[in-house]
Amino acid sequence: MKDYVCTLPKRPQIHFLFFDAGGGHRAAATALQQVIASQERPWDIQLIDLQDVLDELDIFRKLTGLRLEEIYNHLLAKGWTLGSAQLLPLMHGIIRIYHRAQVRVLTRYWTENRPDLVVSLVPNFNRAMFQAVRAAAPAVPYVTILTDMADYPPHFWIENQRQTFICGTDTAAEQARAAAAPGADIHRVSGMILHPRFYEVPPVDRAATLRQYGLEPGIPTGLVLFGGEGSSKMLEIYDRINASPLNVQLLLLCGKNEKLAAKLRARQGRIRKHVEGFTRQVPAFMQVADFFIGKPGPGSVSEAIQMGLPVIVEKNAWTLPQERFNADWVKQQGVGESLSSFSQLVPALERMLVPETLEKLRGRVAAIENRAIFEIPEILAKLLPSPHTMQK
Repeated sequence: MKDYVCTLPKRPQIHFLFFDAGGGHRAAATALQQVIASQERPWDIQLIDLQDVLDELDIFRKLTGLRLEEIYNHLLAKGWTLGSAQLLPLMHGIIRIYHRAQVRVLTRYWTENRPDLVVSLVPNFNRAMFQAVRAAAPAVPYVTILTDMADYPPHFWIENQRQTFICGTDTAAEQARAAAAPGADIHRVSGMILHPRFYEVPPVDRAATLRQYGLEPGIPTGLVLFGGEGSSKMLEIYDRINASPLNVQLLLLCGKNEKLAAKLRARQGRIRKHVEGFTRQVPAFMQVADFFIGKPGPGSVSEAIQMGLPVIVEKNAWTLPQERFNADWVKQQGVGESLSSFSQLVPALERMLVPETLEKLRGRVAAIENRAIFEIPEILAKLLPSPHTMQK
């Protein structure tokens, strides 16, 4: 008679792929890792910077001495995004030239570091990563989580591959159904990935907090945010509101852009303001604000909505192509305004701050419930191998 012993296998190895172009991809990966840990799931999550794996192939660094993600972040900080939609095919052309080399490097990586599940939180490289996973470990599931509200085809997020896609809007899910290979596994979650701190905001004394920032309770307070790199647009926004008769005050979050923060602090004007550099307390700042002004980034717009703030964003030729749908989404959902230029900001604020209008906007914002950060681990769990094995 044979004896069978039930043993626990090694913990599943899950690779989260991100890069630091814009910061939102790392933030989404980190947020997911934290929620998975808080749920005490028996998984080993490895956060992998795709730039590090492909560093030997970075043609941009060879030509300029800077990594591609460093160039991208510099352009964001300077606001040099005009023509970005036209430059995208050029970038995709370079990626295609190096496609075989990328697949070779990635295949070697996954042959040496065997995962049980690969999760991509980056665009543009999903074809190479998918092919490399299939070459190194054919049975390993491959997942792409769109950290944008919609794809910007072709070859941005969604490829013609039989894999799993996780989408945060109906539009993205429809794009996946139209472009992915037959048999692709498509999941619609309730929004973008947000850090769990946006669901764990403790009560705050709003009046005392505003006074702490040198602001006054009772005056409409706008939060101005342009991602982790900031933007020179924030100077324009401050100047336009300061030159208007509007009775508002501003919280200006500049991220890592200390030069911008210094310029804003030096601005002298009639309106009250508080300027902050890099901070992890964005939910606390949003908690004492009344409305949001910024670029239509999927993260910042979703954060503002989660915190109950109507939004004002700008959409024009300078808007990153993958973020243009987000501005349309704001209008479709009726949660704010999408302007062709911040030259229209003062009239937009005058309309928004009419009490009846503001109340309607807040009602629509409150009706949007985003639980994606808690829904995604459940999807990933179903893709992993069985947690127990039987050994003789």
